[in-house]
Amino acid sequence: MSSLKAKLSEKIKAHKPRIQKLMKEQGNTVIDQVTIEQCIGGARDIRCLVTDISYLDPQEGIRFRGKTIPETFAALPKVPGCEYPYVEGFWSFLLTGEIPTMEETMEIVKDWKTRAKVPSYVFDVLRAMPKDSHPMAMLSTAVLAMQKESVFAKKYAEGMKKDEYWEPMFEDASNMISRLPEIAAFIYRFKYKNGQTISPDTNLDFGGNFAHMMGIKKPYDDVARMYFILHSDHESGNVSAHTTHLVASALSDAYLSFSAGLNGLAGPLHGLANQEVLRWAQKALEKTGGKAPDKEGMKKFCWDTLNAGQVIPGYGHAVLRKTDPRFASQNEFCRKYLPNDELFKFVNTLYEVAPGVLTEHGKTKNPWPNVDAASGVIQWHYGLTEYDFYTVLFGIGRCLGVMANIVWDRGLGYALERPKSVTTEMLEKWAVEGGRQLNK
Repeated sequence: MSSLKAKLSEKIKAHKPRIQKLMKEQGNTVIDQVTIEQCIGGARDIRCLVTDISYLDPQEGIRFRGKTIPETFAALPKVPGCEYPYVEGFWSFLLTGEIPTMEETMEIVKDWKTRAKVPSYVFDVLRAMPKDSHPMAMLSTAVLAMQKESVFAKKYAEGMKKDEYWEPMFEDASNMISRLPEIAAFIYRFKYKNGQTISPDTNLDFGGNFAHMMGIKKPYDDVARMYFILHSDHESGNVSAHTTHLVASALSDAYLSFSAGLNGLAGPLHGLANQEVLRWAQKALEKTGGKAPDKEGMKKFCWDTLNAGQVIPGYGHAVLRKTDPRFASQNEFCRKYLPNDELFKFVNTLYEVAPGVLTEHGKTKNPWPNVDAASGVIQWHYGLTEYDFYTVLFGIGRCLGVMANIVWDRGLGYALERPKSVTTEMLEKWAVEGGRQLNK
């Protein structure tokens, strides 16, 4: 057993009694109320999911295992000669809540290399798909195709104890994550580079090998590491995380569960937002002759956009009420590596102007930029100009968080998720009565 798996085993054993105690002694304690608006409006802000992997604070943004993004980047072991941490070490941190040593990180780097071989039939399946298939459909299909490799499915069919469920889920998660870079790079090169794929380099880490297989030079390896970590997790309530958790709660294996999560991530209101921001910025630059406007010009542009009944994409968030720290991290990278890029100049000037305009406009709860406001700009700068592929990158990162979550779900024995539905007639009746009478 690897040291990571052994440490995770001890963490699960120590944590499980806390859940059992809460269920047994405090199971009826009320922690929230549900309004009709929440019931109809997508269950927004209803506290009914549990995860210790990450928490989204409205004021300070995402915390991974209690650490902010800057704290996470600073604490994790970094790839020699690079500015960003090993993705492999971040995986250990998500699972255990402890910062791994360099030795522990390198053990995972080595372990993932032994798991990374993609079955040949996966590439056969992808080649058989129409060339104009959306890359997210291709990624989801590739993940689904690997379901026959599931260790959990085999072990479950053979029969095993419930408290052992997490171990084969850990194996499936580790296998799938380690294979995603080659699958994603294959999709990109097959679809956009005339099928001229690049073989993996086993001397490189997760992020470095992905950049190599994509055919993009340094510092894109650090872009990959940064991007995958930033997009890894965002609590359990977002569509991709919740869908993965929901499907896994039926004891579906990691491949079935994550393929479903990817299908949710592909939606315009979730993972596709970054490409919409970039497309909007590029159209705006066309109107200004390719040069980013100054602050006054940007202010006028923002007001013209809002007065035309349109939105400023990349601004606003369902939970956050300040600048998304994921945007801040990417903006910091841009300031260092592409300060003269006109697209970045546009995005940066927009950042200086848009919050004030949106606040004055008064119709936006959060006038600050979210993660999507800068991510597409970085990809475009390094030559990845195919919009549709951006969500695939998101998917690789998101796999880290959702897999860590469902490994823990199995370890703690979380139940099948099954909310109770009501009818519109019931809601109308309770509205008249001033609320549902619990004693009826």
